[in-house]
Amino acid sequence: MLVFSGLVAVESYPLLVQRGHAWWIAGDLLLGLVGFVAVHFRRRRPMLVVVVTIALACVSSFAAGPSVLALVSLATRRVYWEIAVGSVLSVAGAEVYFRVAPSTGSNPMWINFTANVAAAGAIAAWGMYIGSRRELLWTLRQRAERAEAEQDLRLAKARVDERSRIAREMHDVLAHRISQVSMHAGALSYRTDLDADALREGIAEVQVRANEALDDLRGVLGVLRDPATGEVTHRPQPTYEDIAALVAEAVEAGARIAFEDELEEAPPTPVGRALYRVVQEGITNAQKHAPGALLSICLRGTPGDGVEVRLRNPYGFSAPGVPGSGLGLVGLTERVDLAGGHLTHGRDGDAFVVHAWLPWAP
Repeated sequence: MLVFSGLVAVESYPLLVQRGHAWWIAGDLLLGLVGFVAVHFRRRRPMLVVVVTIALACVSSFAAGPSVLALVSLATRRVYWEIAVGSVLSVAGAEVYFRVAPSTGSNPMWINFTANVAAAGAIAAWGMYIGSRRELLWTLRQRAERAEAEQDLRLAKARVDERSRIAREMHDVLAHRISQVSMHAGALSYRTDLDADALREGIAEVQVRANEALDDLRGVLGVLRDPATGEVTHRPQPTYEDIAALVAEAVEAGARIAFEDELEEAPPTPVGRALYRVVQEGITNAQKHAPGALLSICLRGTPGDGVEVRLRNPYGFSAPGVPGSGLGLVGLTERVDLAGGHLTHGRDGDAFVVHAWLPWAP
């Protein structure tokens, strides 16, 4: 800005010195300093500063720099009527200056006018470019900040989802094993007729179930990622093919189960996993709340109709010392809903029924 003012002033100052108009130079510098002060307020009152600096530039060559800067700053706002008014004032101010200021030039009026119009247009265009550039940078910065905030939200949600999934896995896997351990230990405490060998055999069975629970716990914790590779090291994901083994294991442990599998073919893995969890929770609940009662499990369905699983057992008395959180069926309902199906449970006469339906392709 100072350099531009100097370039404009260098044309007229030597001529003023030759004519002995030193007072004009002093006034020119004083008005230019006023323009330099006024231009600092261009962001607060842009239009007013443009008018003031252009008025000063009409009689002061040293105020040309502040008037150009004020017009550029006004154009950055990209308010077209303000840019038009400022450009017209700039051209008019330049015409007044050429009439008032002493000059040795003898260019025709139309050449000066054309040059002033071109200069005003270039100044306005430069200001508009700076304004659009600033807006683009601001938009990109806002997008980056928004993307970073959304990324933080996604990470937080992923952590919550992972914790919830691990909690569901812990309940689904461990509740079944721990209930078996509790029932075997409770049965041993009531059997006073057992000899040493039978007692040792029963304790060994409890130890086996406890070890299985520990193995399942290690499997659940295996969903944590390997710190070196970031890959999931192990994920316990039983599916439809494991249901028969689950039922056989429960029968071997003393449960009474009537199992019917009428599925025409194996369902997709996600559906099979949900079926396994439904059957597992039903067996666990039957062992807790109706030990010794017959549990009926029926699987049926086709690719067109979806998969249906029904578990039914008579009401009974809870096994002593086996606490229940009451959240197993709640979590199971959530799991089935996430798979696109629905689950109902409740009393049907003198029996408790769990019924779930799942789409063949979740």
